[in-house]
Amino acid sequence: MPSLADFLQILVETVRDVLPIATILTVFQLFVLRDALPNPRRLIQGFAYVLAGLALFLLGLEQAVFPVGKAMAAQFTAPEFLGVGAKGDDPMAYGWIYAFAFAIGFSTTIAEPALIAVAHKAEELTGGAVRAWSLRIAVALGVAIGISLGTFRIVIGVPLHYFIMTGYFVVVVQTLFAPKSIVPLAYDSGGVTTSTVTVPLVAALGLGMAESLPGRSPLVDGFGLIAFASLFPMITVMGYAQAAEWSARRQRARRARTDADQVEFSEDAS
Repeated sequence: MPSLADFLQILVETVRDVLPIATILTVFQLFVLRDALPNPRRLIQGFAYVLAGLALFLLGLEQAVFPVGKAMAAQFTAPEFLGVGAKGDDPMAYGWIYAFAFAIGFSTTIAEPALIAVAHKAEELTGGAVRAWSLRIAVALGVAIGISLGTFRIVIGVPLHYFIMTGYFVVVVQTLFAPKSIVPLAYDSGGVTTSTVTVPLVAALGLGMAESLPGRSPLVDGFGLIAFASLFPMITVMGYAQAAEWSARRQRARRARTDADQVEFSEDAS
């Protein structure tokens, strides 16, 4: 059980981290905009809630999320669970951890508050052309695929930059052909996935795998899953937009052929 001293220590560190933000906001409001702070009592109360919430969140990460993520990674990569030798040389023997990475990537992203906010705003601004749920699912699929591929990379031990360079090459090519209105949203979708829900679990999974697999370094191999989680949503969101545009184009062409056939039939009948 965490002690009160642990919580107070994290609270002091949180105050130290948040204080510069509060100072910047106050200075710009008072000396640049030259206006009084709106409802100062409510602002102070809100910052107090933020500080307490952040401190409890960080304490929860240390007490639960990181240990659970590392423990599950260790269990999934244990030779007795995999049914392989101590070295575990067969990448296909780690199918359960790829499935777990996919599932945890999808579920945490669907629940990501930042993504929910961006998705609803995108639906509002596009008048429903971009559906909030469709965008959330496209982003979640990208994160799930990315994290699964990232765990595969940890297993086989291939350097990270080969995957990232290839992925960004795909992003550049897609950018040339994707609808221009969706490109900025796709790029932002990669950023909103690296937020409060996704990052702790994904980081714990990567570090746990790197610590459990023989010949892997937590520093070199344990980090990098977040990069996959940020990269692949850009690919899936632009892919979703390209597929939707292709489908709409086919429907327009089908309607045009139907209209042309009806006109031709009418002329023949007359």
